Order: sequence, then structure tokens, then C-alpha cells
Amino acid sequence: MPRTEASFPSAPPSADPRPPRRRTARLLGRLALVAFLLTALLAVVAGVAWVLGALNRLPTQGVRDPVDPAPVEPGSAAPAFGGLPETGQATAPDGQTGAPDPVGEWARRIADRTGAPARALRAYVRADLAMRAKAPACRISWATLAGIGRVESDHGRWGGATLGDDGRPSKPIIGVALDGSPGLEAIPDTDQGRLDGDTRHDRAVGPMQFIPATWAIWATDGNGDGVADPQNIDDAAMTAARYLCANGRDLSTGEGWWSALRSYNNSVDYGQRVFGVAERYARASTS
Repeated sequence: MPRTEASFPSAPPSADPRPPRRRTARLLGRLALVAFLLTALLAVVAGVAWVLGALNRLPTQGVRDPVDPAPVEPGSAAPAFGGLPETGQATAPDGQTGAPDPVGEWARRIADRTGAPARALRAYVRADLAMRAKAPACRISWATLAGIGRVESDHGRWGGATLGDDGRPSKPIIGVALDGSPGLEAIPDTDQGRLDGDTRHDRAVGPMQFIPATWAIWATDGNGDGVADPQNIDDAAMTAARYLCANGRDLSTGEGWWSALRSYNNSVDYGQRVFGVAERYARASTS
């Protein structure tokens, strides 16, 4: 007898009445969505980590060369002064031959010990000696100026530049735009781009990283050529010395030194970095 529909065994009930292919496609779609979301989340996490790392490396004023901060409490001490050339004064201009040059000889010796360019060390020492004559109560040290120069631009060598015998880097040192981005001040242009090439925002310039507005007030001719140039290490070091000594500060005291550095860059981490370099250079000059 032919079999009827009722003669077939009944199929067990199914929890999902949809065809198997449709269920598989739906499952694969969900898995793909989860994978996409996980990938997107990981990308976001990686992006946030990169941004935070970048912000930690951002300068607060211009360019910075990374230096390990010194473990010193702000205001508790000032760096050592360091040794100076025995004569206490420069007796020969740069490039003059056959004449005594105690500053040049001293700078070359300390350069071998510290890795700082001798040309920059000469500028720091001459600024120190000039301030001892003009503002002896300030008691600024060449080592402090060297610490700033190292942290700010690696003594005019930031970005692959080299410091020439004329005291200028091989290419202008210009910091980032101070446009109010995270970690940066917002300073509109004050010099029509004359010093920094930016007509929208100011940028710190030169080996000692002066903002154009500050340079306009404190600019000093440090090498006697009749021009105050922020890209010239002699002019920049002399200007920095005058700026740090303002308001009757005594940089031989912890309070005076930290007050000066906070006026230069209001950052504890910055001050500690400068302190560490200055102390190291000073000790190298007396060893």
C-alpha cells in the first residue's frame, strides 16, 4: 500500500525554525561584527596611548631635548657653580690666533668631559663673566646657562643642526606653534613672523628658545657685532643671563635659582632637568 503523509515519523521539534543556512549566515555575521568592534576598540586604545605619549613629549615653550630630571625638591638647592678659566676673563676674540685664549682652552677641556660643544661652553662662560661684572649680586653660573641650553636645544644641535664657529646653528632652530594645543600656551603672533616665520602664532626661537615677545624686551648683543640675534649662541646666552637675573634674584640660593627657572619655564620637571644637567656640568669642570 502506498505510504501516506501520516505514515512518516514526525521530526523532533526545533528551537530555531529557520533553515540551517540562514542560521549559519546570521551567526557568521554576528561573529564578524564582534571582530570588527574588537578591532576598532583596540585601535582606539592604541590611538589614545599614542596621543598620551605624544603629549608627554610635547614642549611647553619650544623644542626640548630629553634629559632625565634630577631628584631634587624645587627651591631646596641651587646647582654648583663649577670651575672657570683661571684668568677669569676672555683675553682673545674668537678665531684670533697667536694670542692667549684661556676661555677657549677651558671650553675644549670641558667639552671632552661633558659632550657639550666647546663653542656653546664659551658663550655660557662669557655670559657668566659679564654678569659677574655687571650684576655680581645675581651670582649666575655658566653651568645653569649650559643646563638650559642642553634641555632647550642640545646647545644648538636640535634636529640635526650643528653649532658653527660663528655661534649660529647650521639651520635656524624654531619651536612649535604656540597655538594653545594640549601642553602648549596660546600666544598670538607678536613679531609678524620676523623671527619665527609664523604670522599666526609665536614660536620659540634659537638655542635658548626665546619667544619673540620676550626677545623684544631682553635682546642683548653678546658678541659685540652690533646685532642681537636669538639664533646666535653668544647673544642668546647673554640675554638668558640677564633675564634670569631680573628682579634682584640671587641664583646661588635655592629660592632664587628656582624662581629664575620657573620664570623661564614654569614647570617643575623642566627645572629638575636643568638642575641635573647644570650640576653634572659643574662637577665635571672641577674634577
